[in-house]
Amino acid sequence: MSKLLNKPPSQSENQSANAPSDLSASPQQSVATPSIGQCIKQEGILLLVAVQFLTRLPVPAFKTYDPQWLHQSSRHFPAVGLLVGLLCAGVFWLASFLFTPLVAVVISTVFGVRLTGAFHEDGLADSCDGLGGGLTRERTLTIMKDSRLGTYGVLGLVSALLIKISLLASMPSSVAIVALIIAHTASRLLCISLLALLPYGGEVEHAKAKPMAQQLTPLQGFFSSGWLLVAGALVVFLFPSTVQQIGLSQWIVALILALLATDYMRRLLRRRLDGYTGDGLGATQQVSEIAIYAGLAASIPFV
Repeated sequence: MSKLLNKPPSQSENQSANAPSDLSASPQQSVATPSIGQCIKQEGILLLVAVQFLTRLPVPAFKTYDPQWLHQSSRHFPAVGLLVGLLCAGVFWLASFLFTPLVAVVISTVFGVRLTGAFHEDGLADSCDGLGGGLTRERTLTIMKDSRLGTYGVLGLVSALLIKISLLASMPSSVAIVALIIAHTASRLLCISLLALLPYGGEVEHAKAKPMAQQLTPLQGFFSSGWLLVAGALVVFLFPSTVQQIGLSQWIVALILALLATDYMRRLLRRRLDGYTGDGLGATQQVSEIAIYAGLAASIPFV
């Protein structure tokens, strides 16, 4: 998820003017116990906020906006990942009719970057610059806030894109489609898990999206995992033979690699920054996404 706490003000500030006009009540405004219909309406608002925050997709306009919605919407970030994964998979599928798998993957990857406004990639690049060039916590945070891109950021971003494209291009087309859907969803779930596992490590007063500098509760994290179950059920329903073709061993390897990658980022951010930052969350999303692709593309000779 990219620069979750340092997104340009133009997008975060404009959120007060972008949401459904008939959904003006805050999800936390009512004191009475909400009905099922009200709960669905409230979660719909938060889902729209999550879509707006993480993508360039247009959403209906809000009459009013509560800054707390941004924090509450984090439980729907995996849903946005599912949406992005489906769209990227669709672009790959269409492009594969006209081009080689490699070209189709490149087109799908570029589409995904455009769809999210390079939100996650920006966090990865800034994290590489800050963690690579900063010797102290204060210096690291200063570098990460700098809009200029350094050598570490360029190398990290280019390496991530090359690995991602190479892994997807090495898979059969049907496997790549499943991988895109699952990886985009799961990586955003793993990303926001750091909201529950770590305190905020940046400077709250300088965070442009201050509500996101709050921690995710275990209950919200459990709610978020439901979106990964939805993604899993969807690929099993749409591509049952492909899911079996991938094999249990590759699914297990993908899971282990993704968890290891996320835990590595957790320990790194804890050690270097005393907690997570928006850029660190974006880097975690990218690293865990690549880890899932690596597991699903791996040839496991000992199985």
